[in-house]
Amino acid sequence: MRIVIYPGSFDPITNGHLDVIHRAARLFDRVIVAVAANDGKQPLFSMAERQRLVAETTADLVNVETDSFSGLLVDYAVQRRATAIVRGLRAISDFEFEFQLALINRKMNGKVETIFMMPKDTYTFLSSRIVKEISRLGGDVSPFVPPSVLAALNRKYGRSSPRSMPSPKGN
Repeated sequence: MRIVIYPGSFDPITNGHLDVIHRAARLFDRVIVAVAANDGKQPLFSMAERQRLVAETTADLVNVETDSFSGLLVDYAVQRRATAIVRGLRAISDFEFEFQLALINRKMNGKVETIFMMPKDTYTFLSSRIVKEISRLGGDVSPFVPPSVLAALNRKYGRSSPRSMPSPKGN
């Protein structure tokens, strides 16, 4: 069985992430979307919330499962019997960092390959950080995230709709 790990913080999962997951699901027997615990980041959503959102948005894919991990990715990949790690590349600026990680992972365990996948061009500008910022400021992120993520963002920011901010004075 060909198993691949798609790691990330997924805070929150975006349509760009889902594009990579759908394409990886066509190439591998099993895709494990692994929500990473990252001490260097302060996530908006808890680990449990991120896992739930990933599970909800990938429920239609029978060969995709959600998990979480901490520690070294290559160790987690070996533990889950994965032969590859898939990483999304949005722009050339992602490549240098991702390339370094791939080389380090290869040095630590040469049996685990890293595969780079680019999302559709309509998602190359998209990141969880940008989605959170737009949402926090009251912008509509519905083109960038699945409906369940939009609802979760609105709950986090105390809104019932994506554009429920008060109108500017004078209107």
